[in-house]
Amino acid sequence: MEAAVEAENPRTADGAGTAPGHARSGIGHWALVAAGCAAVVAGALAASPAEGTPAAARPTAKAAPPAAAPDPAKAELPLDCGPFPVTVVLKVSADLGDGSPSTVVAAHCAADNGTPPDGVFVLTAGPDGRPEVAGTLLDPAADNLTVTALTVRSDGEIRARARGYSSPDVPRCCPDRSLAIAWKRNAGHWVRAESAAPAGQV
Repeated sequence: MEAAVEAENPRTADGAGTAPGHARSGIGHWALVAAGCAAVVAGALAASPAEGTPAAARPTAKAAPPAAAPDPAKAELPLDCGPFPVTVVLKVSADLGDGSPSTVVAAHCAADNGTPPDGVFVLTAGPDGRPEVAGTLLDPAADNLTVTALTVRSDGEIRARARGYSSPDVPRCCPDRSLAIAWKRNAGHWVRAESAAPAGQV
């Protein structure tokens, strides 16, 4: 099952999360409609109470509070960028099944040309409280992939969509492969599985 915890994507344009004026006024209208519907449903339940305790339709992801999750900006990621800065492109924070908050982050060297490959790392809190790399899921030099989405499921499985190259002859600007990748923890190690992404997913 898909979890409700997905990566934040800084690649979106500035202001993309701001609704236009007419959309904001519409939100108030729909809030009133939703409140009315809730009152009707509550009245119906009171008139005919159901027996037992309703179960959740699907498990929810155990998202880590932002203040508790490791901050990638404070971590030293294992990227050899030379004179170029490190750019974090995707991050998602959650409990990966061990009871502690973790952050999964995709990052690359902010090179001037081409499509720089991403590394994907699992960050946990170190002994001194500073974030440390607890696992490398994608190595930018070895895997040569660009990550376009990150998701953490409720069972702690990490999923990603990525783009790559079918051969060394494909220009570095234009990846021509799309992959669906999943990592599951087994005996303290992350086991990776991948397949071609469905058509239309990048």
